[in-house]
Amino acid sequence: MDEMDYWRLCEDLNIVQAALLIVGEDAEKAEYVERWDLDKRPKGYEAAKTALCSGLKNFVRFKDEYEKIDLSRRGFDDSNLKPIVVDDYDELVALRNRAISGELWPESDINMNGDCVGVIDNTVDVYKSTIRVDSLKLFLAKKGFSKGFFFPEPQQTTDFLDPLNPRYAPKLAAAVHAWQAVTDPGKKSPKQALDKWLREHAVEFNLTNDEGKPIETAIEECSKVANWNTKGGATKTAS
Repeated sequence: MDEMDYWRLCEDLNIVQAALLIVGEDAEKAEYVERWDLDKRPKGYEAAKTALCSGLKNFVRFKDEYEKIDLSRRGFDDSNLKPIVVDDYDELVALRNRAISGELWPESDINMNGDCVGVIDNTVDVYKSTIRVDSLKLFLAKKGFSKGFFFPEPQQTTDFLDPLNPRYAPKLAAAVHAWQAVTDPGKKSPKQALDKWLREHAVEFNLTNDEGKPIETAIEECSKVANWNTKGGATKTAS
């Protein structure tokens, strides 16, 4: 097994690690690549890093806008809330589709003594900020990527998972991704584990209602398709 293959075990990566893997470089270089001159950095690295930062910012903005819409629907009147910039549902969906889920940390503002005195607005700390690998894969697929570190297997037979395919079916894609993700349901039954995964990722596959809550009938349909243990109960382990 190649040393880089062990990075496939990670469910979260910082932006530098992810950018390196996208361009086919070992993520071990993350510790020092930002200290290199721009012309010495791997080819494509800066573009990948910029795209990841934008995707993470879109995710944070999507969450903020959706929360404000949700609060307004529930009758909250908070004067501290900023005006909702995205007021069109289709635009909000488009913003979500350009997002990569994760946790954004801004860069720190350092004084002359080397002490942190705050944060710098509209920046991304590429080492502290993390992104979800499963969300990154969806983002890359939407951008037309089907090869490289995050797509180790040939993709000839997975056109049905491409969101840009004119015959893309969100429920079918959700069922397949759930089946791929839930390899060990643990103490849960496969059906319970699949239901849980589908609820957590419902937004990514348009399985939510106008209030942003998972549509239970859709979750049920997808988990039935993905469930390999049709007799029910927890998966039996070999004795």
